[in-house]
This record gives sequence, C-alpha cells and structure tokens, in this order.
Amino acid sequence: MDIDAFIAVHQHEWDRLAALASRRRLAAAEADEMLRLYERTSTHLSMIRAAEPDSPVVASLSAPLGRARAHLTGSGENVFVSSAYFFTQTLPVAFYRIRWLTVILGAAFIAVAAAFAFWTIHHPQIDLLMPQEARQSYAGTEFANYYSEHPNSSFAAQVWTNNAWIAAQEVAFGVTGVFVPFVLFVNAQGLGMAAGVMAEQGEASTFWLYILPHGLMEITAIFIAGAAGLRIFWAWVAPGQMRRSAALAAEGRKLITVAFGLVLILLISGVVEGFVTPSDLPHWLRIGIGAAVLAGYWVYTLVLGGRAHRAGVTGDLGKYDAGTVELTA
Repeated sequence: MDIDAFIAVHQHEWDRLAALASRRRLAAAEADEMLRLYERTSTHLSMIRAAEPDSPVVASLSAPLGRARAHLTGSGENVFVSSAYFFTQTLPVAFYRIRWLTVILGAAFIAVAAAFAFWTIHHPQIDLLMPQEARQSYAGTEFANYYSEHPNSSFAAQVWTNNAWIAAQEVAFGVTGVFVPFVLFVNAQGLGMAAGVMAEQGEASTFWLYILPHGLMEITAIFIAGAAGLRIFWAWVAPGQMRRSAALAAEGRKLITVAFGLVLILLISGVVEGFVTPSDLPHWLRIGIGAAVLAGYWVYTLVLGGRAHRAGVTGDLGKYDAGTVELTA
C-alpha cells in the first residue's frame, strides 16, 4: 500500500475527527459524525499497521482516536495505569530498540580507552604531557580525594548535572553524526589515560575500586544517549519509505522517551557515585551494588523491552503527549 497516497485520500477525514475530538461539547449530529469517523479511522489505522507498522501515521492517528474514544465512552486514562504502562512498556522498549547500538558504542569506547591506557603505561612521551611528579600526586591522593572532598549530597548533584549535560549534548547534536563519536572518543581518551596513570603508579586496584561502583551504569548511560542521538542521524540520512521530516519526527518522539529514562538512570548513578563510591562499605559490596544496577538495567531492557517489542509497542510518546504532528502536503 502506498502510504502517502492513502494519507492524501483520507487526511480530510482524520482532520475532521481530530477537530471534533478536540471540542469539549458536541451536538447530537456531530457526535454521530464523530462515531462514524472513529470507526472508519480505526479501520484505516489497522490497515496502516498491517502495511507499515513503524509508520509515523500510526502515532498521529492514535491521538485523535484516543480523544474520540474518551468522548464516546465518557472516561479517560487513569494516571496510575498510564504511568505503569510507560514504565513497563514504552520506556523499556525505547531502550530495547537501541540495545545493539548501545553495545557497539560501548565496545568501541572500551577499545579506545584500553589503547590510551596502554600508551600511557608504556610510551616515554607521557612525561611531556604529565610529569612524573604530577602522576604520583594524581595516583597517590588526587584521584581518591575527588570522590570525598565534597559532601555526599552536593557531590551527587554535581555528578548528576555533569553527566546529564554530556548526555544532553549527545542527544541534541546526535543528528550531526559526528558529535557523538567525538564526545565518546574524548571521554574514552580521558578514562584510558587516567587508568594508565593509576596502573603505572601501582594504583590500578584503587582505580577500579572507585570507578566500578558508579561507572558501570554511568558510562553505559552515555552509550545509551549516543545511540539515541545516532538514531536521529540515521533517520535523517536514510529515512526509508518515509519523508525525511516524518522520519525525524518519529525518531525524535521516541528520543524523548529515552531522554526521560536517562534522567532517571543518571540520577541513580549520581546517588551511587555520591554515597556508595566514597563510602566505607566493603570493596566487594560497593562494586556489587554498581554491578547490580547495571544488571538491573539490562534485565529491564531485554526482558520487559523485548516483551513489549514483540507485542508491537514502538517506544513512541503516548497518544495524548505525541499529538497530531504529521505534516502533509
């Protein structure tokens, strides 16, 4: 089925349904008209889903259909039901859609970080970048003191803000296609050189003890943000059968869902970094907490997200939040 032609033929009916569904009160004749349009548009939606499940028209039709249904039934969605649906369906499937790209970015990040760590340990030119005395000071006191020189609550807030800023940049400028690789490369370089300095000074165990509790999830969140940003870029480069503007709009709405999830993930990571990393808990427990947070994310993504994906959930915004945004000529 030619989606664009189908839209051109039926757009006026959908617009009329949207106009009626947006009114607070309807006359009897208008209510009858809305019922007819609701039934017809529901059929159109089923046809589009069968022909092209990922079409942005699916989301744009869901909004007026939902409002019309509320008019006809006299009831709206319960906020608790909507919240439960978001956290058990919409959010996990949004993470699930970018799982492989998240893993690929993570593997590339680790490879770059490992290369810089190896270079830092073995290359004599490291003295030109960071003299021996500076490396000793960094490994001996500065690295560990970073996690305890501020009160836990303010440090957690600072970490959350900083990481959220990095993630926001990846999301906002991901459409360029170059910003995400650049940010990941710079951060991998910094992490790798820090690891190299600590290892060279015999403090590798200290490095891992302070990095792993929060870093497992925190760095993964940066990969997630990068994957979401690159999906926007790919929607612009290769929109498929959609118009480029429609593909960008659809991916952008799904990106909003991911961005909301990242706020929560980075909040959890910030709490771990602010309260667990510098704590006096046993080493195994601190690292175990960080590993449990990361494992929880992947279970949430693969189990709930996989189930929602198989059920046809797309990770797009809800019908009332997305609105009718599809542009048609």
